[in-house]
Amino acid sequence: MTTRQTVLLSMAIVVLFSFLLVIVFGDKGLADFHLLRLEHKRLVESNETLLRENLRLYQQKVRLEKDPLYIEHVAREELGLVSTNDLVFIAPGD
Repeated sequence: MTTRQTVLLSMAIVVLFSFLLVIVFGDKGLADFHLLRLEHKRLVESNETLLRENLRLYQQKVRLEKDPLYIEHVAREELGLVSTNDLVFIAPGD
């Protein structure tokens, strides 16, 4: 191998190594791709959580519209209402 070929081979190796560094660490490189994949995974999980919450709220809405026993349950538990036939005891100090 001549000196010229050795220099050209060395320069080609340096250029290829530089390209490799740009691919891995450059703008829109593998490091950014990895961050984008992590962000995508987080967004998918967040979307699934929101879908489950929406389904739960929809089911609750349907029950509030159509189920009188559930409406009574919510009125008693969350609003503290009592029926006309209930006895209310008030303890001192409460």
